[in-house]
Amino acid sequence: MIQKAGASQQTVADRIAEILAERIVTGELAPDAPLRQDHIAHEFGSSHVPVREAFQRLRAQGLAVSEPRRGMRVAPLDERSMREVVEIRAALEVLALRHAARRLTPPQIERIDEAVAAGDRAQSFAEWEAANRSFHRELVAACRMPRLLAMLAELQLANSRFTFAATRSAGWQPRSNQDHRQILDALRRGAVDQAAALLGRHIQTLERVGGGAADTPAR
Repeated sequence: MIQKAGASQQTVADRIAEILAERIVTGELAPDAPLRQDHIAHEFGSSHVPVREAFQRLRAQGLAVSEPRRGMRVAPLDERSMREVVEIRAALEVLALRHAARRLTPPQIERIDEAVAAGDRAQSFAEWEAANRSFHRELVAACRMPRLLAMLAELQLANSRFTFAATRSAGWQPRSNQDHRQILDALRRGAVDQAAALLGRHIQTLERVGGGAADTPAR
């Protein structure tokens, strides 16, 4: 599941945006599907104001687009967008890891290890993807750069959408977390350069995993 804001701070617009984002990422809302303000306001029992705010957040995350005479729609999936997301994320997440690595504490290392173990236990792609997001989130959480972390959260969301689409096309089988384990092992040894190189290469593999996503109909 997409990481949620604290319940005490979450607004109606936050909740709507979060739920719609999850539906878009998992393919429940297909590329180019209309996002009808009236219908969504009715579903959530809200006025149109928080729905419009939620739409703006989805646009900022690259999950929705607004088109003349067509209104708000789910953003398309295309290979060029995927490559852009991968290149930017690879650069920024490696940067964040370099800043985080020297601040990692034993409890933080343990949380990274727990995310790897959760991926090994996954019985569905949704479970594996949740563990994958947790791994990458915990890996860089100590970087103390909130703007960078916010950017990475949005890029990870886009990444997840491509991998969900690719999995719908090819099916899912339990997969190895070997890359994650190698990155974690390098961090435990203090080999930051090696961990950074492994992470960059790991993220770049999305182009091979999701290369057919753009042509894959949601179902």
